Amino acid sequence: MQPDWQARRDFMVDWQIRRRGVKDIALLEAMRRVERHCFTEEAEQDVAYEDHPLPIGHGQTLSQPYIVAYMTEQLGLTSQAKVLEIGTGCGYQTAILAELAQEVFSIEIIEPLSIEAQKRLTGMGYDNIHFKVGDGFFGWPEEAPFDACLIAAACPILPRKLIAQLTSTGRMVLPLGVWEQQLILIQPTQKGFKKKYLFAVRFVPLTGAAQKRFPH
Repeated sequence: MQPDWQARRDFMVDWQIRRRGVKDIALLEAMRRVERHCFTEEAEQDVAYEDHPLPIGHGQTLSQPYIVAYMTEQLGLTSQAKVLEIGTGCGYQTAILAELAQEVFSIEIIEPLSIEAQKRLTGMGYDNIHFKVGDGFFGWPEEAPFDACLIAAACPILPRKLIAQLTSTGRMVLPLGVWEQQLILIQPTQKGFKKKYLFAVRFVPLTGAAQKRFPH
């Protein structure tokens, strides 16, 4: 018998996300719509809506649903927002962003992941996502500025090149650190930027230039 995927998504939203403080109605509805199990490996589909990360190949993971929701809510997205995502991965977080924003510019350093995510998301009908294979540590300067930036891998240092690509009212959320990581929110100010520490997390490291400078 085919699983009732909608019931599983509703349970995920109601018990893992909404009850833990995520309040953005548009975000909660997006997470009810987007079929998370379609972004996982076949062997992981049955646990796609459980409260933990999942492997997606190439040493990468899909974050647990609550973390996806929490990080997205911190961006305060509007339907006119232009978003930069660092780490396309399987494309699930990308889809959530695309449900809420006007445009999403997503960078992935692992080419097979980027290609597969593009095929998957295009097949699902998303036409507001732009894909790039490259080192997300440097962002996408030719498309800047962005209203928001979400980094889905741990940065060993503050990514100042990415902060510089935000609008004056932009917001960035990212895991910062190597062995000990903190999820932080960054907002530009007239004197530079301010950062707010949210809580401890564990993400795979940002690869590319950042990893070469600060090897794990």
